[in-house]
Amino acid sequence: MADIHDSSHVADTALNRRSKMITEGVVRAPNRSMLRAVGLTDEDFNKPLIGVASTWSEITPCNSHINRLAEKVKEGVRVGGGAPQIFGTITVSDGISMGTEAMKFSLPSREVIADSIELVANAQRFDGVIAIGGCDKNMPGCLMALARLNIPSIFVYGGTILPGTCRGHDVDIVSVFEAVGQYSAGKISLAELKEIEESAIPGAGSCGGMYTANTMASSFEALGMSLPGSSSAPAVTARKALDCYEAGQMVIQLIERQITPSMILTKEAFENAITLVMALGGSTNAVLHLIAIARQLDIPLTIDDFNRVGSKVPHLADLKPGGRYVIADLDRIGGVQAVLKMLLKEGLLHGDALTVTGKTMAENLALAPDLAEGQRIVAPMTQPLHPSGPLVVLKGNLAPEGGVCKIAGLKSTSHRGPAKIFNSEEATFDAIMNHEINHGDVVVIRYEGPKGGPGMREMLAVTSALVGQGYGETVGLITDGRFSGGTHGMVVGHIAPEAQVGGPIAIVQEGDMITIDADRQILSVDLSDEEIAQRLKHWEAPAPRYTRGVLAKYTKLVQSASVGAVTD
Repeated sequence: MADIHDSSHVADTALNRRSKMITEGVVRAPNRSMLRAVGLTDEDFNKPLIGVASTWSEITPCNSHINRLAEKVKEGVRVGGGAPQIFGTITVSDGISMGTEAMKFSLPSREVIADSIELVANAQRFDGVIAIGGCDKNMPGCLMALARLNIPSIFVYGGTILPGTCRGHDVDIVSVFEAVGQYSAGKISLAELKEIEESAIPGAGSCGGMYTANTMASSFEALGMSLPGSSSAPAVTARKALDCYEAGQMVIQLIERQITPSMILTKEAFENAITLVMALGGSTNAVLHLIAIARQLDIPLTIDDFNRVGSKVPHLADLKPGGRYVIADLDRIGGVQAVLKMLLKEGLLHGDALTVTGKTMAENLALAPDLAEGQRIVAPMTQPLHPSGPLVVLKGNLAPEGGVCKIAGLKSTSHRGPAKIFNSEEATFDAIMNHEINHGDVVVIRYEGPKGGPGMREMLAVTSALVGQGYGETVGLITDGRFSGGTHGMVVGHIAPEAQVGGPIAIVQEGDMITIDADRQILSVDLSDEEIAQRLKHWEAPAPRYTRGVLAKYTKLVQSASVGAVTD
């Protein structure tokens, strides 16, 4: 055994420059003793210590397999020359909490996840970190933490689920939400609803369409923070296991070269991510999460950048919820790498952006496949589904700081109608199920913002019920809450300022005429500035809904949706 009185047994190299703080020298004998108890050896104390942040949980299929993936990462780290340590962080399931009070805890979990990874990685003095995420909020939470830590890091996506099958048709979680609306409208029987419920989720992996999980995974690959080709690989495959193993090895190379997230996560990298999200028709949550990640490194990304980039990028991918296919289908024809290669050829990407391979985006894509010949999932640039990006930021007297609209799959990109006012998601859902919504209405759901909810719930249960009842193209909906990546229809979320802080949405009254116009990027109510100001004089903020616990703390700290709903 090496002489612990002689610190020369610890290699004075950059590879363990952080962890040697807790492993080197006589005075660190107690620290080493603790580490020996969890399996580290004298040899390990000379290696870079790598944290493997696992979001494994039995509570959701999105994350139920991630323990196995974490073990594959650990193998890769060992072979690459590092000493790996797996540690856990939380996840919540959006699909399970959706439509209930439980959903208020979803967005705050993003902050808790980011904080927990930051805390552990700094307390253990990891030299590098690999984070594995699977569900909507743990993914941006992981990347927010990696950005803050700014040590060599890689994000690994747990992978997409394969679609279920019901009566010869592919089904997924959104199929179940919409089936609830179909049943309430008398379009299907209770037995048919149960059949869809039992068929939609066949195993492990994140929701299969271009919903929030797959949107964020794809955007992280475009950011350069995931290995090439990793974001579209299904969860339960040998390819996904290999992705984890290779990430474990690659992080050691990043440490050797001291490549950190701040070198990868540049403004140009975020523009690449937005470009891909637009081309694929991604979730509105991408706006919220990408801005939140950028803020960790003080990168000046704003909601206006989404309109700027989106104006130049056509919507190409016919993916759910607005389209017909799921990510597993995209993977079969070349995956995200093939789409990125296509975008690069068209001059829509910054090819010189650095990635976690240590190579540029262009260098990675030189090895990427082309889209399969004859495929129908990704349209050619000359015949896009829509000539510009489907995520549009709207502004006007109803949303001075902006709101986010997704027009993918819509026949009409504007709507004008009378306001139907609700002060909670529950009241809205009850009204829909009681058939109180009329064609032409603009449903207004307020006091569901970051502070007002609190937690900025997703309205998938509401929007799916409307679609299921046949109102998807004839009713508008606006909210200071959010939408699931599975939402589609003429809907606008993230309205800021939110009602709780006196945003104009707070003073809209029943019957006020509202205009939603994605082409002109306008969200307005037919009221003068004077009338709005007069109504606000008589408005009082409701008392906070929570006075203790995590949501009370969140309410005090959280900022506007227009700046990512961050808490720091």
